Amino acid sequence: MTLRPSLLMLAGALVLSACSSAPTNYHTLIATQPQATAGSPVDFQLQVLPVRIPVQVDQPSLVVRQSDGRLAILETALWASPPADEFHDALAIELEQRLGVRDLAGLPGKSDKPLLSLRTDVRRFDSLPGHHAALDVVWSLELSGRNQQQRALTCASVIHEQAGNEVDSLVLAHQRAISTLADRIAETARQWARDPQRDCPAQ
Repeated sequence: MTLRPSLLMLAGALVLSACSSAPTNYHTLIATQPQATAGSPVDFQLQVLPVRIPVQVDQPSLVVRQSDGRLAILETALWASPPADEFHDALAIELEQRLGVRDLAGLPGKSDKPLLSLRTDVRRFDSLPGHHAALDVVWSLELSGRNQQQRALTCASVIHEQAGNEVDSLVLAHQRAISTLADRIAETARQWARDPQRDCPAQ
């Protein structure tokens, strides 16, 4: 049996494509084992609102810094979901572990318990191979409900985690940075919920 020329050309193109293309890898900001913090569950409900992230890194592919003025898009290193969603889910899971409550994720809560809402604005999500993963985040806590006066607290955190040249090392460094951010938010939330005079932690 002989193959038609068009089929031969298609088969050849597929073989060449398979040989020349690099494998695609998918990455996540969600740690395999989120850090658990000892302590009793808080007496408020938690709602982690959608995260804002810089548009230049809110891409399907990982974006790394090459110099002060250049960025590179790694076309074979993809996020498992949009980076803003990855960041939100990773932070929510870490906070659940530290506070002992589940994120409501938009679902209705209990009317007899106060609700703590978290807004997160990521101003910088920087990946510099061989140096660091860096976050610059402005975050705001808002406590409301159960016949108490609504109040809010806005803080900022700048976090650097050492990273190697490999993509996996950069991703793990970002996971550690989010874990550190969750530490600061959870500790502040616990103290501020009890004492409205408590201020933001040092950056």
